[in-house]
Amino acid sequence: MKKIHLSALDLRRSLSRRLSLWIVLFAAAIFLAALVYVFVISRNAVRQEAIRGASRELDNTVLRVNGILEDVQIAADNLEWLIYKDLDNPDRMMEYSRNVVLNNPFLNGCSISFEPNYFPSKGRYFSAYSNRMDGVVYTQQEGNDQYQYFYLDWYLLPKLLGQPCWTEPYTDQEEGDDTMDSRMTVSYCKPLIGNDGSFVGALTLDISLEWLSQTISAVKPYPNSYSILVGRGGTFLVHPDPDKLFYQTVFTQQLVQQDQEMWQLGQDMLSWKEGMHFINLDGEPCFVFFEPMMTTGWSVAIVCSQEDIFGNFRRFQNVVIALVLGGLLLMFLVFSRLIGKMLEPLRRLATQTQVIASGKFDSKLPEVTRMDEIGLLTHSFGDMQNSLVTYVEELTATTAKKERIEGELQIARHIQMSMVPGTFPPFPSRTDIDLYASMSPAKEVGGDLYDYFIQAGKLHFCIGDVSGKGIPASLFMAVACNLFRLLSKQGLPPAEIARQINDNMSEGNDQLMFVTMFIGCLDLATGCLEFCNCGHNPPVLLDSAPHYMDCIPNTPIGVCAGWQYQGQVLENLRGITLLLYTDGLNEAENPVHEEFGNDRVLQELAARPFPDARTLVESLLAAVAAHVQDAAPSDDLTLLCLTLKS
Repeated sequence: MKKIHLSALDLRRSLSRRLSLWIVLFAAAIFLAALVYVFVISRNAVRQEAIRGASRELDNTVLRVNGILEDVQIAADNLEWLIYKDLDNPDRMMEYSRNVVLNNPFLNGCSISFEPNYFPSKGRYFSAYSNRMDGVVYTQQEGNDQYQYFYLDWYLLPKLLGQPCWTEPYTDQEEGDDTMDSRMTVSYCKPLIGNDGSFVGALTLDISLEWLSQTISAVKPYPNSYSILVGRGGTFLVHPDPDKLFYQTVFTQQLVQQDQEMWQLGQDMLSWKEGMHFINLDGEPCFVFFEPMMTTGWSVAIVCSQEDIFGNFRRFQNVVIALVLGGLLLMFLVFSRLIGKMLEPLRRLATQTQVIASGKFDSKLPEVTRMDEIGLLTHSFGDMQNSLVTYVEELTATTAKKERIEGELQIARHIQMSMVPGTFPPFPSRTDIDLYASMSPAKEVGGDLYDYFIQAGKLHFCIGDVSGKGIPASLFMAVACNLFRLLSKQGLPPAEIARQINDNMSEGNDQLMFVTMFIGCLDLATGCLEFCNCGHNPPVLLDSAPHYMDCIPNTPIGVCAGWQYQGQVLENLRGITLLLYTDGLNEAENPVHEEFGNDRVLQELAARPFPDARTLVESLLAAVAAHVQDAAPSDDLTLLCLTLKS
């Protein structure tokens, strides 16, 4: 090995080059560290100030609105004793109704309504109603056969609850009456109790939702910020987008896009919590500050975009960064001119390394004869270049494989772990249901699905098989599962559930994917089973002997929009075991491509009795495994077995 000897002069010159370079780098490191620290502290300060400012605005708005709502309640309390004083004088009710609207400019209307035939002289209906329109107060008796007020929410709520309450917004206009205001209204309702303690009528004071919207929307801590108000059920009562008012809720976006952040915001707002969430709305990061209105049970929020809050700070930050970079560039140019000739060999090496860094790993390094640090660096870089070529090739292949696997596993974990129930027994408190299910994807993820839940004394369940396998099938499966659970909870029959799932999944189905499904609804009290088979394998019934159920096949879901599915009814499933499966059971292939077969399924089920659903499913899986041996799975395999005990 050849030794390198450096003279004292060469060593000093080498150190001077390194010192020049390190001065620039050290200065840059100090500047960057200082800037990062200042920017982090400043950004946190801006964020905290934004939170405090928006919270103050929100508090003031809630106080202002609650103040008006409390004035409404006070007005109702003051009017109530007058009504009780003249409870047998209907004409005085018209006077009281008019006066309370005239004397309280924040009121939009007042109704003093009584039970049918309470005043025999007035007939079946008597409701003294006054409302303000264009600055004029109109008073009239509003009840008639076309407007039976005692069936409306503002009358029924205080009657049923027996206490004062606020209604959700509504439009209250009698057909054919041009003097009444058809704007959205919010009402405060109080029950009127007679001397015998019975309900005799309701006192209702109205305020305009338009006024409430203007009061809340006037809060704008930033130029592009806006306010929203949601009702007790999550419906938007105030929103800058009119398409969302009264027709969408805070959960609508989550149902369409699986937006967990929006879901959590809605849960917190409907739980009467106050605080702040950072979420994405229509692709824009935003801060949402929310607080409940305890008087009505609603929740108000201010939405401020991140750009509004940090816009000025970001512009200041860019100016500072530009100045620092300019200063570093100037420093670099000065030092470069001072030591240019001294670093010429190193510059040539640096130029060539840039060529190599651009991807031309086989580029030749400059010939070097000197034996100082630059010579050592050149020889060492040549060795590194050879190692880098090998390393990059291996890293490229490894990275590509890893990214693909991680991507699929991440999607699989999210979809299949969250969408498919896996706790058994599923209903520990019930002894009349024996249910067990198993799902075995052929790949990392699969397209099979199953689901079940109990609601209102009925067991809703389904099983399905998406066309194809892998990630696309798993995504299609996730959509089908969500739609099944959402529609089933609405109490729809299986055929209607199938129709609506089909219409939803057929729309925009450019890949022409489809899913076969069996959808069932079992009445746990009567044993009656309603079901709809959507192109799926017919289930097996195990009573005296196992046999396949007679099913109307219908068409698979996602094939044809507008298809009218036909449902069926099995009068009594009590004491009968129902086995649902996907074609991964009967079409499982052994190494010579022989299928397990439909007859083999019945033979395995008839071979011996099974004490419970788990034993039955595990026995079938063992039989399939023995048949398949070491052959690769040809399809996803899902089983669901249930028995309603006698």
